[in-house]
Amino acid sequence: MTLPNAVETQQGFDEDAWDDLLNYIEEHRVIPIIGPDLLRVQTDSGLRPLYVWLAEKLAARLSVDTAELPQPLTLNDVMCAWLGQRGRREEAYTRLRSIMREVQFEPPMPLRQLAQITDFDLFVTTTFDPLLENAINLERYGGQPSAEVIAYSPNRVADLPAERADLRRSVVYHLLGRLSASPTYVLSDEDMLEFICALQSEHLTPEKLFHELEHNHLLLIGSDFSNWLARLFLRMAKRKRLSDPRDVTEVFADDHTAKDERLVAFLQQVSVRTRVYGGAESFVAELHQRWTARQKPAQTASAPGAPQRFLPPAREMPENAIFISYAREDLPAVQRLKAGMDAAGLTTWFDLDRLESGDDYDRKIHANIGRCSFFVPVISATTQRRHEAYFRREWSYAVDRMRNMAGGAVFILPVCIDDTPEAAALVPEQFKAVHMTRLPGGEATPEFLRRLQELCSGRNA
Repeated sequence: MTLPNAVETQQGFDEDAWDDLLNYIEEHRVIPIIGPDLLRVQTDSGLRPLYVWLAEKLAARLSVDTAELPQPLTLNDVMCAWLGQRGRREEAYTRLRSIMREVQFEPPMPLRQLAQITDFDLFVTTTFDPLLENAINLERYGGQPSAEVIAYSPNRVADLPAERADLRRSVVYHLLGRLSASPTYVLSDEDMLEFICALQSEHLTPEKLFHELEHNHLLLIGSDFSNWLARLFLRMAKRKRLSDPRDVTEVFADDHTAKDERLVAFLQQVSVRTRVYGGAESFVAELHQRWTARQKPAQTASAPGAPQRFLPPAREMPENAIFISYAREDLPAVQRLKAGMDAAGLTTWFDLDRLESGDDYDRKIHANIGRCSFFVPVISATTQRRHEAYFRREWSYAVDRMRNMAGGAVFILPVCIDDTPEAAALVPEQFKAVHMTRLPGGEATPEFLRRLQELCSGRNA
């Protein structure tokens, strides 16, 4: 992104700057970092900033007198007043969790707009609430809890599960902790100090995450960082002097950074790759509008028979789902198969994470096969080569269940995704007793989908 030697504000976002940013987003080189100022929720007293509302509710729950506290109220102010009354620190976290459990806020529109930008695969949040996670699940996974959610804590270092290029789900990383009954998230300024110190510690840093923060463009949207905390966060994320040359950019999109003359002066003199946009919600709205506009030509060009969009399965199998059993190497074909089945309105599940170890994992898979509506084993050249693998145990569980079924009952529906000969397939004899459907590359045919729809309708009748 081309920048002059100055921090630019909203008016400096010309067409070239937007075009650069959108190109980087499409290349998965941008990480949004979400702050509390982006979160306005509908309460019984109207649309309110979530964290102001929480501070007021927490003060009431702890019987803290707010008459002498600054307005608008903050959680830190309430915590300080509570401790001044000799209150137990731990009680505030428990009360706050109870408050959040008692309400069901809809994800704010800006979060839903960010979730709709599917080129974002890694989200970092400095908030502890679940609204970003909920927005992603709503917009990308049909409301199923499929997003990967990770929370940092100084006493429990949690990093990304894999290199970013290998992530299979959208990831939400709670950098300052996640809502809990324990004091494992930032509620006060003292908590913030502890988290920042821990994140800079050699042995407590989530290395994979900070590698991504260092080498990607960052969008700090709705941040409430004060002057020095903003400087420190940038320095911590980039892992070198801010005056050193770098080929990535940071954007502050909030209501207060541009008004902080000292911070702006510092960025102008030291961090010339940083831009400042004058409002979080307006930034997200314009970003969403511009990104969506760039998708329309591609969507228009798509033929009616174009591949369906793959939605990762939920972590827990829905009731009466169709269970797909597969070898890890066949994942791309299985994703296409699931996308086609989803588009036909069929509830489908497979184990995306493939942990394949431990008694708990095995019990979960065994139980899922025991309650699924139908079992679809995916047969391929890969399954032919692998004489010993976990999918064969899944096949065995399915055969065991069939032994308790009436003769002629339909349960196992084998699918072959390549030219593996049916007669030579290394599968249980029970698989060979039923018709094997050929779906090259995992592309579900109308006939296959229609048969599954009829079977599911008959089962639910």
